[in-house]
Amino acid sequence: MPAYREDFRKRQHLGLTGLRARTIAIRSLPLLVCVLSLAVLAPRPALAQNYAIGADVSFLAKCEQDGVVFKENGQPKDVLAILREHHYNWVRLRIFHDPAAAPDKLPNDLNYTLALARRAKAIGFRILLDLHYSDSWADPGKQPMPAAWANLNHKQLVKQVFAYTRDTIAAFAQQGLMPDMVQVGNEITNGMLWPDGKLPDHWDQFADLLKAGIRGVKAGSRSGPRPRIMIQIERSGDFDAAVSFFDNLITRHVQFAVIGLSYYPYWHGDLPTMQSNLRKLALRYRRPIIVVETAYNWTPGRAGKSQDFPETPQGQLAFLRAVDAAVRAIPNGLGQGVFWWEPAAEGGLRGRSFFDNDGNVLPVIAAFDTP
Repeated sequence: MPAYREDFRKRQHLGLTGLRARTIAIRSLPLLVCVLSLAVLAPRPALAQNYAIGADVSFLAKCEQDGVVFKENGQPKDVLAILREHHYNWVRLRIFHDPAAAPDKLPNDLNYTLALARRAKAIGFRILLDLHYSDSWADPGKQPMPAAWANLNHKQLVKQVFAYTRDTIAAFAQQGLMPDMVQVGNEITNGMLWPDGKLPDHWDQFADLLKAGIRGVKAGSRSGPRPRIMIQIERSGDFDAAVSFFDNLITRHVQFAVIGLSYYPYWHGDLPTMQSNLRKLALRYRRPIIVVETAYNWTPGRAGKSQDFPETPQGQLAFLRAVDAAVRAIPNGLGQGVFWWEPAAEGGLRGRSFFDNDGNVLPVIAAFDTP
């Protein structure tokens, strides 16, 4: 996980005349007010059947174990039920190789993740499995090797990536919890499994590792349906860097179906730049694009950083709606989803979650409600 993680939207179905009148009325207002007003007033496009409205809920069970109570209308309620009732249809679950071997001892091992997947599948969610290939957080600034693999050479490491991926996917399949999509690596802009697969020095070795993971997904699926493969980087605001990365993968014949991107405005720039970049990436690669991580604070937390939305509950809602609108605007139907990073969280992450400090759900929950 990079040092970043942040918050989003509400819609009204207005007639054209009403929207025009409101647009004229706000022309003389400051830019920030205009941005927020248009995000709220813009007509909402119909929800595409395959469009992913998602949330990474990897910390949910840990919050519950710690006694955090989440509520809607003042009543305790399962977060997954709240999300499902507000039109969320995907969950993202991360998994670490052996979190007990890492100093922070995060909960996301195989059994913990299977249990969350079982809960999500039972109420109709599709599942995106995020394989970190690490015992703890892997992101652009760090891609630590699992402790158990630390002394392996490249050939041995490739075999381990294949076997671990195969066995993990098989464990899900055996319990009827086959993921619908799998990320081979998490925010792998600078490679994975350092130092063996670190970029830019080891492109061929990095490609070997990715290919091993992809083969592992296929082998673990056996004769059942195979999950789509996502490759995720965090360069939503940097078109040239994204092109360099994906061109290198394609040159090395890495087979993947979906481009995943992170978008946190404090690190990745403003929405118009992000939207332009995603449009150009879609036209270049003709692959589905999902903003697989995004978030924004509902309470002040990023002082000193440039931002177009206030860090308030309504600002969080407007942000999510604006990000969603940007993804839906990607041409040829290639904008295929948005995932919030950790709507159910505690401690320092609570300021970007979907719940206030008393556990009450915030206005952002209504971002995808029908008018």
